[in-house]
Amino acid sequence: MRVLKFGGTSVGKPEIIRQVVQIVQSKPQPCVVTVSAFGGTTDKLIQTAQQAALRQESYKESLKEIEKRHLDAVNELIHASRRSGVIAKVKEMLNELEDVLQGIYMLRELSARTQDYVMSFGERISAYIVAETFVEYNIEAISVDARQLIRTNADFGNAKVDFKTTNQLIQSFFNDSNKNVLKVVTGFIGSTAQGETTTLGRGGSDYTGAILAAALRADVLEIWTDVDGMLTADPRKVPKALKIEEITYEEAMELSFFGAKVIYPPSIQPAFAEQIPILIKNTFNPNDPGTLITKETKDDHRAIKGVSSINDIALVTLSGGGIVGVPGSAMRMFRALAQQNINIILISQASSEHSISVAISNKHAEEAENALQIEFSQELKQGLINKIVVEKDLAIIAVVGKGMKNTPGISGKIFSALGRNGINVLAIAQGGSEINVSLVINKANEKKALNVIHESFFLSETKSLHVFLVGTGLIGGTLLRQISDQIETLAQRNHIELKVCGIANLQKHIININGIDIKNWQTALEKEGRTTNLEQFINEMILANLPNSVFVDCTASQQVADLYSKILKASISVVTPNKLAASGPYDIYSMLKARAQKHNVKYLFETNVGAGLPIISTLNDLITSGDKIIKIEAILSGSLNFISNTVSKEKKLSQVIREAQKQGYTEPDPRVDLSFKDVARKILILARESGYKMEIEDVACEPFLPQDCFTAPSLEEFFAKVEQYDDAFESMRAQAEKEGKIYRVIATLENGKAFVKFQPIDHKHPFYYAKGSDNFVLFTTVRYSELPLLIKGPGAGAEVTAAGVFADIVRLAGIAN
Repeated sequence: MRVLKFGGTSVGKPEIIRQVVQIVQSKPQPCVVTVSAFGGTTDKLIQTAQQAALRQESYKESLKEIEKRHLDAVNELIHASRRSGVIAKVKEMLNELEDVLQGIYMLRELSARTQDYVMSFGERISAYIVAETFVEYNIEAISVDARQLIRTNADFGNAKVDFKTTNQLIQSFFNDSNKNVLKVVTGFIGSTAQGETTTLGRGGSDYTGAILAAALRADVLEIWTDVDGMLTADPRKVPKALKIEEITYEEAMELSFFGAKVIYPPSIQPAFAEQIPILIKNTFNPNDPGTLITKETKDDHRAIKGVSSINDIALVTLSGGGIVGVPGSAMRMFRALAQQNINIILISQASSEHSISVAISNKHAEEAENALQIEFSQELKQGLINKIVVEKDLAIIAVVGKGMKNTPGISGKIFSALGRNGINVLAIAQGGSEINVSLVINKANEKKALNVIHESFFLSETKSLHVFLVGTGLIGGTLLRQISDQIETLAQRNHIELKVCGIANLQKHIININGIDIKNWQTALEKEGRTTNLEQFINEMILANLPNSVFVDCTASQQVADLYSKILKASISVVTPNKLAASGPYDIYSMLKARAQKHNVKYLFETNVGAGLPIISTLNDLITSGDKIIKIEAILSGSLNFISNTVSKEKKLSQVIREAQKQGYTEPDPRVDLSFKDVARKILILARESGYKMEIEDVACEPFLPQDCFTAPSLEEFFAKVEQYDDAFESMRAQAEKEGKIYRVIATLENGKAFVKFQPIDHKHPFYYAKGSDNFVLFTTVRYSELPLLIKGPGAGAEVTAAGVFADIVRLAGIAN
């Protein structure tokens, strides 16, 4: 069983209706057909009814136009021997319409119920004419009024379907009727239990098709329209939009909800529930394969499936300390809007709970503001919440794709593309499924944003990268494995041809300009490698002069870091987790940045801070797009966070430090971590990236251990000293706990000053909720002043660090020729 739905453009002209007949004839039977009104007829019917309600005599001319169009179609499609009977039936319906319009004219009233009834004539006449056209081609067919089959409530204009009753009616009708007769069902309309005509919302003919397909357990639902399928963007706004071959139900629903017009959003749900594939086809180009919507799709080389948008949006923001930690604040906001029948399109709330923003239609902005002022009148009077802010004339950009899940860098790429083009993001929302990233921007930038994002994801050609790696220890070895695992996927999905052309460790090095067999690099290095000479390795890399070369330093060596200047001067990008260069003398740091810019290459050290977290790149994007850093607060040591999270009444400080050392959270000598020097280097790097000329000596550190712990001549004596401090530390921790606080090692940059302190914080601070060995970074900027930007996640470990290095490498494809 196939259900075929034909939209208004597919039945807009007699010659196209003949094409519909040929399409249905070519399909395996049995089939069920559902049709919309002739293209433009629904709008014409609404216009005519409105003219009648205003007692404008012009409604009669409009009715004549509707009549002429349908009778002309009958005259062209139906043979003379049968024409009079068909015309009589069409005129019967048109006369009924005329009577209704006359009543509207007399009463000067057009209710939603009456308008639904008027609109129903479009589908009823269309279905009848199409069914009679099938008969002309010797196909036994009848038109079926969906009001007999689809039961709804009385929400006229957008009625809700009673699926239990509807499914019973559909199944009963099709089981009892002649299966050899083709049924042409009216789209868009249904009826209440009292027999009142309802409509399913604009575009509801798709919904009718899905309802029929689900009830009949159809093999496929085909939606025939005037385009070759779903596109990656609206071609009216993005001229280079591409056709989507396959897409999941979830992706299609997201794109449809946010403006993709090929299908009506609710229409997917019944088919989704029954796992019925949906095929979008072009009536004017029936041989094109179209777009298949199904549960799972074949592997796609792109992380996203499309970019869509809706405009005429307003953003309503409720903010203030009075809603932080107060249960029910969001509920009250949503309830106040719901009572005014205001639909919420998007919700954005930070973990701090300091503000809640909702996107609604522009036309409801004043109603929403008034409703919230009434609901929160007491809080406003008491100053517990700020003035309700309403920003109008906005747009929502939705980036949709199942491939975004667990794919690093998608959001960074979006924001980078927008930032480079001066497009400010006012609000962000992303669901837990990670299938949709939605951004609120100024409406004036809608088309520009769509094109910028679309070009970033869909129009890039294959780019080559040639990697030379030094350091095959834990991070370097993990990186090579990750590259090996991902290299084919990069080529297929990202059009990046990545070759590892050089590998060096302390013992040997190997260079092969055609690429080393990445799956067997250890064997190749052992058998073909020469004794490592770092200068020779660098010189051979430079002499190879390969396009888009990348030097990757996975060591912690100052000797390697000292070579960055020479490498950058040779127009070779540097990617490294080695923080010695970026946190060394400021003049060296500044010179490396300037040299990279001068030679049009990159010096990327994202993993110097937060391992794989996008901390430095986010900071750079903020600054590049014109934002100004006011303050940075950060938990930048996984080991120290582990210690502060684990110490308890039962577990003493010295015991936890030993545990952290044993599990590899700290350096072999824990004093390296406990001195805060590593954290100092990281906040120093963030300070420099923020524009401050600072040296490591400028970062004030206040370790929680007494100085004599650090001067102990051996580790055992160090631990003995710590044990003496256990009780004092526990007393301090317990007092903080009693006050509802916990201690955190927090690095701070503010007003040009950087310091690292062990300090107590309460539940109002986002860092209070830091778990395990996670890193947290909080950016307060001019744009993010009331609601700071928070980045959090694992900040240590070979896997995430190597993944961060890998992400930096792949990021370089963005500047490849």
